[in-house]
Amino acid sequence: MASLFNALPGAAAQGLIWGIMAIGVYLTYRILDIADLTVDGSFCTGGAVCIMLMLGGQNAWAAMFGAILAGMATGLATGIFHTFMGIPAILAGILTQLGLYSVNLKIMGKANQAINVDKFDLLVSLRFIKNVPFVNNTIFIVAVLIVVLILILYWFFGTELGCSLRATGCNDKMARAQGINTDFARVLGLMLSNGLVALAGALLGQYQGFADVNMGRGAIVIGLAAVIIGEALFGKIFHNFGFRLLGVALGSIVYYLVLQIVIWLGIDPDLLKLLSALVVAFFLGIPTWKARYMKGGLADILGKGKGR
Repeated sequence: MASLFNALPGAAAQGLIWGIMAIGVYLTYRILDIADLTVDGSFCTGGAVCIMLMLGGQNAWAAMFGAILAGMATGLATGIFHTFMGIPAILAGILTQLGLYSVNLKIMGKANQAINVDKFDLLVSLRFIKNVPFVNNTIFIVAVLIVVLILILYWFFGTELGCSLRATGCNDKMARAQGINTDFARVLGLMLSNGLVALAGALLGQYQGFADVNMGRGAIVIGLAAVIIGEALFGKIFHNFGFRLLGVALGSIVYYLVLQIVIWLGIDPDLLKLLSALVVAFFLGIPTWKARYMKGGLADILGKGKGR
């Protein structure tokens, strides 16, 4: 039990970092109604760009800004494939993700690049979880970043441009009838989403001390898991848009805490990807089960009323 409690802070830190990525997934999955598979590649792109910029002498903030720009460029590529070339969104994401594997290799020069926390001034790190000043703690820093990001997104989606993105995802034809350039809205949404995903990749690269060409594999599953878990656990509590984004970040923490408990129970680590897929499938099925249960319960009540 002591080993589990010692591992929980690290799981919470990872959950927060992936929570930023999950917020990016939420923007496309819930707001634009697009399952964007670009994230499996853009996550690694963010980590690769950040690590290489820091190895080249840039500070952590400049490196993360560069990672965000690179992530937005990947979203732009997917957006062009989807809107200008007419490729379905899910296939456009797959094509960009496939191309990013080679791009990420070229950025790093090899399959992985390491960065030493003793030689570089990292913003977050595995070593900054325990026995460090509170303001330097990884959990505190990432939590503050998430709050700032949520405030910025809450403001942005309250503007006319942000509302046009929400209208596009809600009803594409009605949005066009209102004079909204829906193609531009989709491209912008994909850019914002992948910019956040790349930021998460940049933070994870610093946290674990290296960027690897496979570090984003399965990111979409983790992102969807965080979104679905957050909605299932906090959907009835958080109705405001900003709080929904917070619920997604909390869902990511819950996801990683559950995985840590599973590892502590001794389940084969090789089965973690399978477990992740099953968790996502389970939570995706909850709304359907609720609808069927409520429909069946209502039918029973009406049936009893007619019998009387």
